[in-house]
Amino acid sequence: MKFGKEFVSQMVPEWQEAYMDYNYLKGLLKDVLKLRQRNAAAAATPRASLKRRVSLYRAFSGLTGRYKGSPRKNSEDEAILVSAIDGEGSEGYYQTMFLRSSDEGGENELVYFRRLDEEFNKVVKFYKGKVEEVMKEADQLNKQMDALIALRIKVENPLVGFGGGGGCSGPAERRQDDGRRPGFIEGNWGILYGEGRVHMEAIEEVEMSSSGGGSKSGEGIKPNIASLEVLDHVKINIEPETPISTLKIILTSSSDLSFTKEELRKAEDQMTKAFVQFHKNLRVLKSYCFLNQLGFSKIMKKYDKITSRNASKAYLEMVENSPIGSSDEVTRLVERVEATFIKHFANGNHRKGMEILRPKNKKERHRVTYFLGFLSGCSIALVVAIVVAIHARGLMKSEGRTLYMDNIFPLYSLFGFIVLHMLMYSANIYFWRRYRVNYTFIFGFKPGNALGYREVLLLSSALSVITLAGVLSNLDMEMDQRTKSFEALTELVPLGIVVVLLLIIFCPFNIIYRSSRFFFIQCAFHCICAPLYKVTLPDFFLADQLTSQVQAFRSLEFYVCYYGWGDFKTRSHKCQDSSVYDVFYLVVAVIPYAFRLLQCLRRWIDEKDLSHVANGLKYFSTIAAVVLRTGNELRRGKKILKILAFSSSGIATIANTYWDIVVDWGLLRWNSRNPWLRDKLLVPSKSVYFIAMVLNVILRLAWMQTVMGIQDFPFLHKTALAAVVACLEIIRRGIWNFFRLENEHLNNVGKYRAFKSVPLPFNYDDEYDNKHA
Repeated sequence: MKFGKEFVSQMVPEWQEAYMDYNYLKGLLKDVLKLRQRNAAAAATPRASLKRRVSLYRAFSGLTGRYKGSPRKNSEDEAILVSAIDGEGSEGYYQTMFLRSSDEGGENELVYFRRLDEEFNKVVKFYKGKVEEVMKEADQLNKQMDALIALRIKVENPLVGFGGGGGCSGPAERRQDDGRRPGFIEGNWGILYGEGRVHMEAIEEVEMSSSGGGSKSGEGIKPNIASLEVLDHVKINIEPETPISTLKIILTSSSDLSFTKEELRKAEDQMTKAFVQFHKNLRVLKSYCFLNQLGFSKIMKKYDKITSRNASKAYLEMVENSPIGSSDEVTRLVERVEATFIKHFANGNHRKGMEILRPKNKKERHRVTYFLGFLSGCSIALVVAIVVAIHARGLMKSEGRTLYMDNIFPLYSLFGFIVLHMLMYSANIYFWRRYRVNYTFIFGFKPGNALGYREVLLLSSALSVITLAGVLSNLDMEMDQRTKSFEALTELVPLGIVVVLLLIIFCPFNIIYRSSRFFFIQCAFHCICAPLYKVTLPDFFLADQLTSQVQAFRSLEFYVCYYGWGDFKTRSHKCQDSSVYDVFYLVVAVIPYAFRLLQCLRRWIDEKDLSHVANGLKYFSTIAAVVLRTGNELRRGKKILKILAFSSSGIATIANTYWDIVVDWGLLRWNSRNPWLRDKLLVPSKSVYFIAMVLNVILRLAWMQTVMGIQDFPFLHKTALAAVVACLEIIRRGIWNFFRLENEHLNNVGKYRAFKSVPLPFNYDDEYDNKHA
């Protein structure tokens, strides 16, 4: 692979604009090369061939000069002069003076060096800014660790006293086994060090100090002692894990420390996550620094090769002496973070600590590809077998066709909706990867646990094989004339598939992608308890998917009615005649939209952003439209209900379509660089966006068929028509998914947001924070 492609593939997607523009610089060098080739071709004549190079007429500098190492070029052969220029405040920049601009084609080389300086200064400025940010984060972690260590000691030794002098009362005055007095802990545990800081090697295990002044931890090094009074100035900031704990926090509105082991466990869990994320941030920053250094080295060597000059040495010396070449703050910080984490969170077990800090990426397995091909082939074979069986047995003209469509088809359509949604999601993953949308970061997947498109396709093909095999075994249209019923075993096949599917989803054993299944269950639980949890992107993204699976929810309701109160042996039921069934038929359609409405309200409370109120009103209009549409579907003949259903559906369709295209996708910006789209696009072909917008509008209108009274076509049963409309909505949702995450990714790119913010467990009060800043 050429370096240009490798360079792009190794970029942090959210920082791509902060990297040097290697391809643009390479294009400038191509212009220089083309000009030189034209000049060489023009000079390649017999007359011109007698001319000597101008350099051959320069003054001879002698052979007796002493050189250190390799002979240095004379100043007359130097091509560039690089210098660092101080700017206002701490801002400075680097400038390259090209000394051969008067040479033939020198103007192009001058343009190249100007752009090279712009790119280098951009990289240096960005790197320095990020280093300052991680240093501030490290300082925050220092304070958090002071509080955590104090909390550890207080929880494990409840009689430890407070106070600046470490004084204790009563039994707290007892000496520990090692002769140390409780009341002080070692502060400044070693993420940052410098003047007045404790070196990491000198920090001992967390223990009580022997006196108010503390014990020496190394020759000439005085440890900074912090007392347990830090606990008087912090409050707990732990996210509730259950709805009950959320309600308890709301009712009590207290965040004081209670010094319980459960509180300590939660604080340690949060600090572990904070360290893992901080370590990842540092590694990403190191990678950014190294990749840009390599890019400047490659582009300067390419320049030397094209121009036959020796400019790379001087320029790369400047790169080496700049912050991205000479600063080792990040490297030292990585070492200290690793040492601290291993010591305080892995009990000194280096291997265990590094496995947590640097989880290994999942390797793609050939067996996934093999089974994917095998199961896909089986699915195709089963589809062909079903089609052949239907035609060979004349089932389309059978008298039991209507009975089958009313009873069996809705049962199997549930799996069809799930398989189609998984196929669309696998296509989303494929195109997100192709266009470098960092979906694993956006969704917050753990490294190495995110499913690829092959894994999702494998699961969907496995489910399709099971479903199609069940359909093939359940194609009987006529009852057994002797028993006047269908075979019980085959009639229970759909229910058996549902049970197997639920068992796999909730299986506690580490099989069939357990981490992904549990992540799905967690997000689904957060959707159900929407107002009681802080809403994250995976939560509302899943709730959006559920709004496109209304027909699947209704199929589940039919399962309960059909197998619970119907006679599945004779394929008969009275679900449509039950008022209770009608009520739940309406309720299950509203539930997914209610999830989203409650999530919007929670986000408005947390973020105080009125856009969430507008989004909530959109979902409220959708709920009203669904209620009126369903009422019109169940109570045919009432003209006023049809008018209300039609008008509410029209309003909801317009509101949802506008929000999809303008807010979720960020398109229809008339003043953007790409007219009626947006400034930044990941897909090269602009027509794709216009096609997607048109498709979104058309597929949004598909749900209007229930309002218009279209129940069936000459060649489609009403249940089949409902399934087709549901499939169109799932396809629309799959298209929406790609552009929604593309827009989210570009927002992250615009803000250089490549890291997740992890909430810290302790909040210091302002007075203490300012005093110890």
